[in-house]
Amino acid sequence: MAVNARRGGNLIALCVVLGFALVLGIAVGAVALAPGAIVRALAHPRGADDVTVIVWALRLPRVLIAVLVGGALAASGTMLQGMLRNGLVDPYLTGGSAGAALTIAIAIVLGAPPPLYAGLAFAAALGTTVGVAALARSGRGVSPERIILAGIAVSSLFGGLTTLVILRSPSTSASLQILSWLGGSLAGHGWDDLGWATLYAALGFALALAVVPALNAVRLGDVRARALGVDLERTRWLVLIASSLLVAAAVSVSGVVGYVGLVVPHVVRRLCGSDTRWALPASIPAGAIAVVLADLVARTASPREELPIGVLLSILGVPAFLYLAFLRRRPT
Repeated sequence: MAVNARRGGNLIALCVVLGFALVLGIAVGAVALAPGAIVRALAHPRGADDVTVIVWALRLPRVLIAVLVGGALAASGTMLQGMLRNGLVDPYLTGGSAGAALTIAIAIVLGAPPPLYAGLAFAAALGTTVGVAALARSGRGVSPERIILAGIAVSSLFGGLTTLVILRSPSTSASLQILSWLGGSLAGHGWDDLGWATLYAALGFALALAVVPALNAVRLGDVRARALGVDLERTRWLVLIASSLLVAAAVSVSGVVGYVGLVVPHVVRRLCGSDTRWALPASIPAGAIAVVLADLVARTASPREELPIGVLLSILGVPAFLYLAFLRRRPT
């Protein structure tokens, strides 16, 4: 009971911190907004004043997209690390981001209109992940080792092809646009993008919650999981489908945003333990906090232009991961 009370307290604390992060994300920017002005703008969404336009047209959809991206990537990482019993796994291991990156690079070079990018990225990420899962299928079902190997191989192939597209791009502007998308950004997306991305992410979250009991058994090993009546192949396919939906929804509105799905599950396990019933729900606000705050820094750190959020999270994520994975384990 004491352990569950501590885990529940940590989960509530994460939700409270997320609330403060959302307020900061809306209030801070090129134009600082007072809390009272924000409340009035939220209460009157059809107002025509500048504050209402800034809140409803720019900052609110952006911070909500950050919540979706962070929660989706963190939940996906938590599921995959639990299923594969490997703390080095992240959502992009299944090749979804690499497939989306290659597709967007080709679309930019061919001159496809930008409104199509989100849909193309989603379809490519989903299709690549399903393809990796099919490659990982063996006679006994989907093999965790084959998932890792297939994901690395496909990601490397698509990464090389993306580099080739950039090098062979007929214009410098197209190459810069591709690099900008690869760097990750939440700019330029609004309520429409958030709406359909939320739909697919909600399906992914629903599947993730449905597979929680089986994931807890899988953590004990394949033999014990089978003894407890878990259908391992069905569980792995459900996890892969849920993960592909979450990653595709995130990548389609943010580009490539790394390290959230790798680092956040480690943080959550330290706060709530490895029990998936607690770790998975806690990963959603934890990932959302990370991306909301990173996006806030990305758009305010430089007065002239935004920093790529994917690059920023990589810079912050590497030392954080090294600390969690190695330094915290050293005996005192």
